[in-house]
Amino acid sequence: MTLTADLFFSFRSPYSYLAVGRYRAMTEEYDLDIALRPVYPLAVRQPDFFERNHPNWLGYTMRDVIRVAQFHGIPFGAPRPDPIIQNMMTREIAAVQPNIRRITRLGQAAARRGKGLAFAAEAAALIWGGAEGWNEGEHLAGAAARAGLDLAELDAEVSTQPEELDTEIAANQDALEAAGHWGVPTLVVDGEPFFGQDRIDMVKWRMGQKGLALRQEA
Repeated sequence: MTLTADLFFSFRSPYSYLAVGRYRAMTEEYDLDIALRPVYPLAVRQPDFFERNHPNWLGYTMRDVIRVAQFHGIPFGAPRPDPIIQNMMTREIAAVQPNIRRITRLGQAAARRGKGLAFAAEAAALIWGGAEGWNEGEHLAGAAARAGLDLAELDAEVSTQPEELDTEIAANQDALEAAGHWGVPTLVVDGEPFFGQDRIDMVKWRMGQKGLALRQEA
C-alpha cells in the first residue's frame, strides 16, 4: 500500500530546500507519495517578523544552513536574487513581491498536476544552489522540464488564475496550522507533523511503523 504525506514548503526557506531533495529521494526509493503544499513565507504573511526577531537570529540561521548543507553534501549559495525583496539593513519587507508570488504560484500549479515535489526540488536547487538570475532566462524552464512540466503552461495558469492559486496556498497554510504547526518544512503523516529538515530520519522511522516499503522494480 502506497503511503502518503503532505510537505508544507516555502521557496524562501533554506531549510525547506535542505529537506525537499531528500524527501524526493525517499519517494523514488520507497512506495511513498508526498504531496507538495506550498505556503508563502513569513516575510509575506508577517512582514514585521524580521524586525521583531533577536539580532542574532539571521546570522545564526545562515551559519547553520551552511553547515547543514556541508554535512549532507548539498550545494548551497545565497539566492541571487532573494525571492523576497527586503532591505537587509532595516529588515523592512517591500510591499510588492513579484518573485515569491510567481514561484509560489508556480509551485501550486505544479502541485495541481501531482508534480509539486519534483518542481520544488528543482526550483529550490536553483534558488539556493548558487544559480545567478534563477528567475531569468531558461533557468525555471529547465527546472520545470526536469520535473516533467512545461513552464509556459504553468506561467499561463499563474497569469490567469492568481486569486485561485492564492486561495489554495492560503488553504495550505490553514492545513499546516490545523495539523499542529506553523513553520516549514513540515511533513504531515496521518495528521502527525514533523517540523524541520532534521526530522527526516524520524519520519522514515514513523513511516516504517506504518508499513513503508521499498518500491518494486517495474
